[in-house]
Amino acid sequence: MQQIHPFLWFEGQAEEAMNFYVSIFPNSKVIKVMRYGDAGPGPKGAVMLCVFELDGQVFNALNGRPAGFGFSDAVSFTVNCETQAEVDRFWDALVAGGGQHSQCGWLRDKFGVAWQVTPIQIRDTVGGDDPAGARRAMEAMMQMTKLDIAKLEKAYAGE
Repeated sequence: MQQIHPFLWFEGQAEEAMNFYVSIFPNSKVIKVMRYGDAGPGPKGAVMLCVFELDGQVFNALNGRPAGFGFSDAVSFTVNCETQAEVDRFWDALVAGGGQHSQCGWLRDKFGVAWQVTPIQIRDTVGGDDPAGARRAMEAMMQMTKLDIAKLEKAYAGE
């Protein structure tokens, strides 16, 4: 069992969020749904905590009382993608149903959780060894919402 895993606080949407995420990521599953009993503090039978796995990473999702915490970009989840098709698939799935596009591969899903859908090629473009190429790739990336591998590679190469 992993010692460290994310714990997300929802205001009544934990089970819906869990099912949404499990439907998007391969090798994912619901581990357990815990419900309130007679002791509360929520209504008996209501979902209290969902434990699930997204491609090997365990998450907890709590239905906490409304606290106004919300989610912010200060904590986000990165999805590393090997191909543009993967970038497109994860991007489209995560923004579906009311998510919001942001800049440089960032987005918020319909629950407000921040994600970065990132091609692994960013290491060789924005993080490349050629300072001029890395600068061009960074400038190109700053103009993007969803990241485009071909455009990053062309910018790095100076094309």
